[in-house]
Amino acid sequence: MKFAYFLSASLLVATPAMAQVDDGDDGTNDIVGVLAEQPKLPTDDSITVTATGLQELISRSGQSISVLTADQIEAVQGPDPARLLERLPGVAIVRNGPLGSSSSLFVRGANSQQTLVLIDGIRMNDWAAPSGGFDLGTVVNGGIGRVELLRGSNSLAWGSDAIGGVLAFSSDDRPGLRAGVEYGANETFAGNAGWAMRDGNHSLSINAGYVDSAGISAFAGGTEPDAFRQWNVSGKGALGLTDSLSLVVAGRYADSRIEFDGFPPPFYGFADTPEYQTTKQSAGRVGFEFDTSGLELQGGVALSDTDRAYYDLTYGTASNFDTDGHGVHADLKGRVDLQGGFALSFGADGDWTRFSSTYDLRQTSRMLGAHALISYNDDGRFSLTFGGRVDDHDRFGSHTTLGANGSFQLADNWRVRASWGQGFKAPSLSQLYGYGGNATLQPETSEAVDLGLEYSDGGTDRFAVTLFRRDSSNLIDYVSPTGYFNVGRARAQGIEVEGAVMIAESLTLSGNYTYLEATNRVTGKELARRPRHAVNMSLDWRSPVAGLKLGADFRLVGDRYDDGGNFVPLDGYGLVTLRASVPVGDRFELYGRVENVTDETYETAAGYGSYGRSAFVGARLKW
Repeated sequence: MKFAYFLSASLLVATPAMAQVDDGDDGTNDIVGVLAEQPKLPTDDSITVTATGLQELISRSGQSISVLTADQIEAVQGPDPARLLERLPGVAIVRNGPLGSSSSLFVRGANSQQTLVLIDGIRMNDWAAPSGGFDLGTVVNGGIGRVELLRGSNSLAWGSDAIGGVLAFSSDDRPGLRAGVEYGANETFAGNAGWAMRDGNHSLSINAGYVDSAGISAFAGGTEPDAFRQWNVSGKGALGLTDSLSLVVAGRYADSRIEFDGFPPPFYGFADTPEYQTTKQSAGRVGFEFDTSGLELQGGVALSDTDRAYYDLTYGTASNFDTDGHGVHADLKGRVDLQGGFALSFGADGDWTRFSSTYDLRQTSRMLGAHALISYNDDGRFSLTFGGRVDDHDRFGSHTTLGANGSFQLADNWRVRASWGQGFKAPSLSQLYGYGGNATLQPETSEAVDLGLEYSDGGTDRFAVTLFRRDSSNLIDYVSPTGYFNVGRARAQGIEVEGAVMIAESLTLSGNYTYLEATNRVTGKELARRPRHAVNMSLDWRSPVAGLKLGADFRLVGDRYDDGGNFVPLDGYGLVTLRASVPVGDRFELYGRVENVTDETYETAAGYGSYGRSAFVGARLKW
């Protein structure tokens, strides 16, 4: 897709909205109408946890945060998290083939491993992965009740890995019994069930799901499909010991199996090499929450473990390469209300991690950190937060992080917000001690700033524009054939425009546009797989009588390069999805969708396959 054509198409679409492998060469508030039928955009009373780790009103944060609710997740339909997340501003997702394949999340141009991923408050790093990041291919939408994405560096509150931002998944805890099944293209079946209850300050939720798909060929030119299978179970609960004190627990287990094409791929007469990977993820947390007048405390201990095994059946049935990553995270956070609208937030945490593989002996690391923030709020009209953090790593020593953000109500329905924050990412154990490891590596660092203007009428109509910039230094890259070194510098800057408007009764238009310049400041080249232009639009209609819902989603992605040297271009593409749902009585709902209606051929990573036109039908039960 040529640049001029893409840009003109982007502007035509965007104007109405106003009324596996990461190459590692890098050196608004809550605008969520892009997903929901009749979007119910969060108001200033909406709660976010990604800004400080404690619950707070979005109106008091100057940071860029998007929140997706359970209803919006259901409106998107299907188990694929890429279809959900890529509709948010500033987001691009690259997947190496079919559902379940290695998936990388780029937030405002940051490397995929530079965004911290949480599930029910548990850090989900794969400590044995080369860069210690999290593979989004191991997450499916079933059982997820809320998603929060903070865009911008925020290591002040979250420590390592929050250079690009923080992505937090929360389990569905809506009271009652819920279940759903779906079947469609590529013999894809998805089923999930959940139950939750609340009784005063006691709560419990349990969710389970299963996904099985024949898939498509991971190799774009292949004909043999690569299958994916996952089953998962999760739960969380709170036991009120007193009116102010609760014991809280959370846990998740997921077992995944994904096939991939070996070498040579099944092309030009070669037979496919039968290869697949299994991933078993275990995570749990136990802690407490204390909340009384003027004082809030919460803390706990979390464990996460990721075991991967790679199989090449050409050489037998035993795995030929295994990795094991394990982490323990302990934290304590609190907030004290002071006089005159001031408050003090504080916290301390520690991480103890280890990794090993078939070819690497067990290695460990320890990092301890503490932070403090002072905030001021003038009855919601003006808010300001600033603070600092100190971390001590047993390999590279101490590191200091600073940050500040604020918002100001200019007039009724209008608000301006700004944030400045630093981020850092500690070198992974694999980078320190694995193949090509360098024990003298220093942390990657960043400094980010954004400025936004928002309008909200408290209902459907919403508009926001945000300017952002992030400079990153000390980026860790593999320099062949020697190993890992701190050699990279990168800059990412651009603009995000978001909006939603009711253009007629029962008809809503919503969307966003992102312009991104992501550059390697050492070579002057564009960073790989970061599109300069991305547009998302949704048109939703709901029958005021029968409850029938119809929706159409449009995504346009601009040209980009697949490599850091800018030798392999990837053409832009446009995707259209049509969806519908209708209630059957009070407790059942039937739904269906057609993805990639125009049967567009495209790649998010060079040489890897993507889905053509695909149809799905499903049913949901709510009791």
